[in-house]
Amino acid sequence: MNVLAQEGPSNPLLPHMSEMVVGGFAFLFVLFFVGRMLVPRIQKVLEARTEAIEGGLKKAADAQDEAQRALAEYREQLVEARHEAARLREEAREQGAQIKVELREEAQAEARRLVEAAHAQIEADRKQAFAQLRTEIGRLSTDLAGRIVGESLEDEARQRRVVDRFLEELETANAEQAVR
Repeated sequence: MNVLAQEGPSNPLLPHMSEMVVGGFAFLFVLFFVGRMLVPRIQKVLEARTEAIEGGLKKAADAQDEAQRALAEYREQLVEARHEAARLREEAREQGAQIKVELREEAQAEARRLVEAAHAQIEADRKQAFAQLRTEIGRLSTDLAGRIVGESLEDEARQRRVVDRFLEELETANAEQAVR
């Protein structure tokens, strides 16, 4: 009879001892193989992946820090540029005001010069007209005096004296009226 039959009733849940020994050796062999060969390789791959992920995170953090610094620098430059633009506008405004003042002063100086030249010209014209009038008045007055007196006053020296005396008296009378 069979060895199995001699043992008695067999339990279907319990394996035979030989199967247990062979299964144990197979388990130890697989455990040894996995522990010695596969686990170090798996750990290397996991460490490499961890380092890659951590390196990527570090690079991302560094890039974000660099971007923050660049943004701060850009904002600082923008503020400086705005201040510079405001300063330049103020300088331009001041220069414009100064140019306006200079142009106004030049225009006033030119106007004064023109007025003075006009006054000088008017004075010269007045003197010339006065001299012409004096000559004409002298001629007319000698003609009139000659007609009144009945004799000719053609002597030029006499004419001048009479005319000069008449005009001096006239000017004196005008000056006295102006004082009053």
